[in-house]
Amino acid sequence: MAADDGRRSVFGDQAGSVEVLWGGRERPSRGPKPALSLERITRTAMALADAGGLGAVSMQRVAAELDFTKMSLYRYVPGKGELVALMIDTALGEPPAAAEPAASGRDGSGWRAALRAWAGALAAVYHRHPWLLETAVGPRVMGPHELGWTDRALAALAGTGLTGAERLDAVVVVTGHVRTLAQVSAPTGPGGARATGPEEAMSAALNELLAGRADRFPAVAAALADSGGASRDQAWEFGLERILDGLESYTGRAGTS
Repeated sequence: MAADDGRRSVFGDQAGSVEVLWGGRERPSRGPKPALSLERITRTAMALADAGGLGAVSMQRVAAELDFTKMSLYRYVPGKGELVALMIDTALGEPPAAAEPAASGRDGSGWRAALRAWAGALAAVYHRHPWLLETAVGPRVMGPHELGWTDRALAALAGTGLTGAERLDAVVVVTGHVRTLAQVSAPTGPGGARATGPEEAMSAALNELLAGRADRFPAVAAALADSGGASRDQAWEFGLERILDGLESYTGRAGTS
């Protein structure tokens, strides 16, 4: 696929995803009036993934759920890869509302709250659609919604004095923290139980493994004993606040240099 200015597109063999996400492809160019739509196909695939994981999604299964033939789906979407790209962007939806411009600043009162709210909203999306943790990774085409999420996070950091590269890096770090904690607390598989919190799951596992072995792992035993044997389940909040503390400290140093 060539770029608009004649250069070769960086997306290479992902041109189909570019088309379905950004090209406005909605209905076949020929044939009778369509009874399907990209949204209906995508929502059906998402429902299958929500119930049984990404492995439950196939073009054949989606077609059966819609009571259409698999070939009917190919008139709308080239294949599963492009369908998954649509699923990701639809699942993410619109990003959280932007903070008031006047609330931004290096003092952290505005951008911290905005970035915290953004991270919480992203965590909620992963909670609703755990299969996103498996799909929304690696080099791929970002859709309008996903790019909107990135834009919203960068906008929150606009008044901090960070360079463009630093703002992008900060968003990557925050996103990584959200993803990591979401993965720890995700269901163990289709139909599996969801951990109520990452610390609870870790504490339960460590307590069982340390039974009769505390002398071999004294630092772990001491940490568990110091916690009183009960999990606070604050890893998400603790990690996010330390990331924001670091950004605030860094912006302060950058502002005086």
